[in-house]
Amino acid sequence: MKKILFIILLLMTPVVSALEIPGGDYRDRDDVVAFVKRIAAETSYSEQELVDLFAQVNKQSHLFEKLDRPAEKELEWYQYRRIFIKDKRIDQGVKFWLEHRELLAEVSEKMGVPAEIIVAIIGVETFYGIYKGKDPVFDSLVTLAFDYPRRAPFFKRELEEFLLLSKEQGFDARALRGSYAGAMGMPQFIASSYRNYAIDFDEDGQTNLFDSIPDIAGSVANYFVKHGWQRDGRVARPLVVSENNTVDRLKPGVKTDYKWAQLQQSGLTSQFDITEETPVALVKLQQKDHPEYWAGFQNFYVITRYNHSELYAMAVYQLAKLISREFKKLI
Repeated sequence: MKKILFIILLLMTPVVSALEIPGGDYRDRDDVVAFVKRIAAETSYSEQELVDLFAQVNKQSHLFEKLDRPAEKELEWYQYRRIFIKDKRIDQGVKFWLEHRELLAEVSEKMGVPAEIIVAIIGVETFYGIYKGKDPVFDSLVTLAFDYPRRAPFFKRELEEFLLLSKEQGFDARALRGSYAGAMGMPQFIASSYRNYAIDFDEDGQTNLFDSIPDIAGSVANYFVKHGWQRDGRVARPLVVSENNTVDRLKPGVKTDYKWAQLQQSGLTSQFDITEETPVALVKLQQKDHPEYWAGFQNFYVITRYNHSELYAMAVYQLAKLISREFKKLI
């Protein structure tokens, strides 16, 4: 009798099989299996859903060199500037602004971020939606999360955010394409930014950064607002270096760590009115044969939250000014 009961209990006990990734370039990877198990336990994904996704991954080894050599670190300002400050990009920016004039005015009024800044961001990121990226986002994030040790923790978090985003928005995770680092849509938001800062500006029930211009413009503005954008605040102003200066004793950067009076005392002046107590950053940009100095304000720093580079922020700012100048000629 005891033997029969033992057999019955044995038959009733569920068989626990080891989880396996049966195919793709990440099969037989214990670290991937551990990730899948954790995500399945902590989210609404089933293990089978995740296994099906990971079993199709193709390792994107070509990404490593791109991340190791970003333009912002490889180029000087005079080289970087000419990538983005071009007549064609300015003309297309004016065209984009004219086409969406009423919407951009609404976003700007509501959010406090100038239309030209929104337009310039989209222009720098994807040439107004023409170049959104061709890399498979899921495969890219898996590759960088598990085979790029230098930034693996960051990309592992982004991979998790991407999976959650796909579930929330009803995206086909394997179908989305983006940049080599997993940025998506016309404004190139990474998954965590998409989840935290993207908004449904047109209120149609979906936050769409791929095709909805209202959501795209509103989300760029919201990103800046959430990072401290000051309505009607300045971005940057060029500086003049006096002959007897001590600028080399100062530390350039993007944070507003100085008071304007301190820069003045080091031999820097401006044709623009800046009060002595104004917080500023000393921005140093290298021209071909000399350094160029700017005062960066809070809004300059906010632009660097989009891309942590003074070159990027200055390209956005100068492109915005040029687009605005040409736009105003037409209205």
